[in-house]
Amino acid sequence: MTNKHHPSDQTLVRFAAGTLPAGPSLVVAAHLSGCPFCQRRVATFEAVGGEMLIRTEPQALSPRALQQTLARLDVVGRPSHIAPHRSPPSIDGIILPSPLAGCEVGPWRPVGPGVRLSRIRVPHAPKANVILLKVKANKHMPAHGHTDLEVTQVLKGSFSDGNNRYEPGDFVEGDDETDHRPVIGSDGECISLAAIEGQVRFKGLLGRLLGPFAGI
Repeated sequence: MTNKHHPSDQTLVRFAAGTLPAGPSLVVAAHLSGCPFCQRRVATFEAVGGEMLIRTEPQALSPRALQQTLARLDVVGRPSHIAPHRSPPSIDGIILPSPLAGCEVGPWRPVGPGVRLSRIRVPHAPKANVILLKVKANKHMPAHGHTDLEVTQVLKGSFSDGNNRYEPGDFVEGDDETDHRPVIGSDGECISLAAIEGQVRFKGLLGRLLGPFAGI
């Protein structure tokens, strides 16, 4: 399957540089796990970043830099901080993308007619707002905008938004200039992985019901 919708270059650059927040970074990693095109883009950005570092004028370190670095390595290296290898979790018979290994997947909770939500707990970033959303076929979701970044990876089913149709493996990105009016496809329920930064500006009754459960 060839994905038609990918993260923007700006988002991939932030991912490669390690400056993308934990929630969106997890969803981007989920996309990358099945998208060779974006894997190559990230590798290119990492190579460019490495070349820029090589060309950067060296700066003197503080006298305590080595001591502080060794202290941090000592904490991270303790056995109690090393997470055991885990297989990716699954839900509804779907094995979630491998970057979610070690994450806790909460139970489905109804948040409106035909809409269920499951919260994902990210061990290294417990405040990250990451969710799974399951919506029945042909459902019209509430129109909404954003105050910050929202990223979504389609795992099952499909939905349309304006002139675009998103299917499994496709990535959807929204910001403070984006307004969405998603409509779930007729081919069955849609399950998506999403990370939300800031707030979502919902419109309508379903939006007001969904907001508190999504933590937004």
